[in-house]
Amino acid sequence: MTQSRQQLATFEELLNSATRSAVHLEMRDSYAVDYEASEYVAWKAGHRLNPEDRQSWWRPWLDLVSSTVARGVVMRRARIVSEPVSEYIKFEHSDTFTNVIAGEQIRWLPRRQASDIALPGNDFWLFDDHLVEFNLFDGDGDFTGNDRTEDPAVIKLCANAFETVWERGIPHEKYKV
Repeated sequence: MTQSRQQLATFEELLNSATRSAVHLEMRDSYAVDYEASEYVAWKAGHRLNPEDRQSWWRPWLDLVSSTVARGVVMRRARIVSEPVSEYIKFEHSDTFTNVIAGEQIRWLPRRQASDIALPGNDFWLFDDHLVEFNLFDGDGDFTGNDRTEDPAVIKLCANAFETVWERGIPHEKYKV
């Protein structure tokens, strides 16, 4: 690849450039991201996704996951959550089966089991152990942007944090909210 990953403009391009792995660590108990707002409101009103109606699921994300996994890239997501879980985490857990069906491997770690793990200050994606993209949020959970780095020390911190959380995490199908 002649172009630096830092110069890639979009997350989709970063994911499409991954050749081996893309891991994601989430550490917040709620997010106020615009693209989920209507789904969250509907979920609070009692709507649940139908496992049989794949066309109603979150597009284009799940298509991107499926195509990435089909290329041989392992996608793993770990979520550190407070217990009892927030209403938002119940919503996330309810819809996570779609990510699993698309090919993501997902684990949940109760926050009390993460106290001795050195964690970065923000959620992140790590691509092929070469580039970290931090997801930045304000105090209300609104997305404010990303920071990217190829700094080896930061990559090592994030890789070690993710692997430790992953080892301790509970597979999605076994984690009850």
